[in-house]
Amino acid sequence: MEFLKAFVIGGAFCAAGQLLIDKTKLTPARILVSFVVTGVLLSAVGLYAPIAEYAGAGATVPLTGFGHLLAEGVKEAVAERGFLGIFTGGLTACAAGLTAAMLFSFIAALFAKSRQKF
Repeated sequence: MEFLKAFVIGGAFCAAGQLLIDKTKLTPARILVSFVVTGVLLSAVGLYAPIAEYAGAGATVPLTGFGHLLAEGVKEAVAERGFLGIFTGGLTACAAGLTAAMLFSFIAALFAKSRQKF
């Protein structure tokens, strides 16, 4: 049942993104940024945590989950460090994910053959 919940919620996020690509003139970059900002906003009003708890990886893996992670990190850091937590909390919370993304991208680049695009 856990996999079904993750699939349905994650699929709904993906379907929303696909609809934005198909039905609007928004660029993919703007859609990605809007997903992160949506995650931050839903987290700020307290709606994203219940979704993430219900759907698990279906809600934490998409870009909205990244926005939620940033918002939660800032919230915790502000509670611990005050005003400076605004600047450090988001990066501290998502440091492991960002490091893994950069490391695996570097490893993939070592094995990929680069070529000029025409």
